[in-house]
Amino acid sequence: MGRIDIITAKPKGEWRRVLPGLLLSSVSIGLVLYLADLRQVWSAIQNLNLLFITGTLFITLLWLSVRSKVWQTLLQEHVSYKQVFMTLNEGYLLNNILPFRMGEVGRAFLLGRKSGLGFWNVLSSIVIERALDLAMATGLLLAILPFVVGAAWAREGVFVVGGVVLFGFVVLYLLARNREVILFRFQVLVDRWPIFSKIGSNVIPAFLSGLGVLTDGSRFIKVVAWMSLNWLLTIVQFYFLLLAFFPSAMVIWAAFSVSVVSLGIAVPSMPGAVGVWELSIVAALSIFDLDLSAALAYALTIHFSNYLVTGVLGAYALVKDGESLLGLFNRLRLGKEIS
Repeated sequence: MGRIDIITAKPKGEWRRVLPGLLLSSVSIGLVLYLADLRQVWSAIQNLNLLFITGTLFITLLWLSVRSKVWQTLLQEHVSYKQVFMTLNEGYLLNNILPFRMGEVGRAFLLGRKSGLGFWNVLSSIVIERALDLAMATGLLLAILPFVVGAAWAREGVFVVGGVVLFGFVVLYLLARNREVILFRFQVLVDRWPIFSKIGSNVIPAFLSGLGVLTDGSRFIKVVAWMSLNWLLTIVQFYFLLLAFFPSAMVIWAAFSVSVVSLGIAVPSMPGAVGVWELSIVAALSIFDLDLSAALAYALTIHFSNYLVTGVLGAYALVKDGESLLGLFNRLRLGKEIS
């Protein structure tokens, strides 16, 4: 049996890599604390109906179930649903407590080892998944902006992000489409400079293999369909809990919050996007002239519900796999067993 260890110290020099995210999260926390009245925040949380908490936790679990199906489809069903579901929660647990978005690398390592697909093959599916998330977020925000008064300032930024995401998809598609050509060119490179064989002989074929879903039209449509359902559940989750704090809430408030927070947490921050998550939601809801203290209480509650569900499931899965957080973190940081 494994155990969950608390990481109490970081290796020397790594604080420099953590610093940008730490600063951004610290500024975000400072802003939300300045804007909100903490007594009102606590009062709003205390008065929260248990029905809304239970419902939110259930929707979160349903969201994770659909999200696992998204990932399994990206993996072309080479891995069982149970393995995907448990590993997904392990990854979210790691993201919530470790720096550098370690959860994405962690779940690629864990599932690659358990399934036999290998780290790089699984990682390519996660790259596509994250790109789809950004595409969904930018598309949703662009669709909502015309109906959100006072948010026109965001249009240019969304177009930039959308352009970057589209460019990324084109690059990934071209890599997948020209897999044989790339492997041939790489072999020519290896024949001329054998040192490249040690660097990419396993990495490149595995990564390109994982991108194969992009050239399978029917499978990719399934991925988009599952991902769309996943995002619809996110909006439902946000809207359902929003009603607990703002009984006259509108769906567009929840949808706008979802799109803003999804783009907000893409930037470097502390583990779990602490501070950035809360500020993104408070900023989004402020557009609708809502009480900022209640908005912060809402942001904290929905953030905690995600932490709770993925934390419990992720910890259980790590123990079942015989892993410890400290040991796993060290292996990932040092690149051990990643091949």
